[in-house]
Amino acid sequence: MSLHRVFFLFSLSGLLIGFMAGGKLAQSAEDPAFPDGPGKDVLMSRCFQCHNDRIWRNLHQDKTAWEGVLYRMMGRGALWTDDEIESMATYLSTVFGPTSGKTSK
Repeated sequence: MSLHRVFFLFSLSGLLIGFMAGGKLAQSAEDPAFPDGPGKDVLMSRCFQCHNDRIWRNLHQDKTAWEGVLYRMMGRGALWTDDEIESMATYLSTVFGPTSGKTSK
């Protein structure tokens, strides 16, 4: 098998994996477990770049705890404003708070 053919097959495999992963992220973002509300759009556009939905489904925290998580992400390079953090923390504590009753899937 020629080197060009091997390179082509690896490139094609990478593209297919990328499309499959992108579809999974889009599917997660449209999941009914994420009801519409203030902060959802910011969360979907910012956090789904690195994370899938399991992180939110498994953590049931109040607003202060979610703010702590979000500020830790800023320490790791996330570029958010204080208003965006406030909005995301409010959304997460409402949808995935300690009394939300959601379970992981």
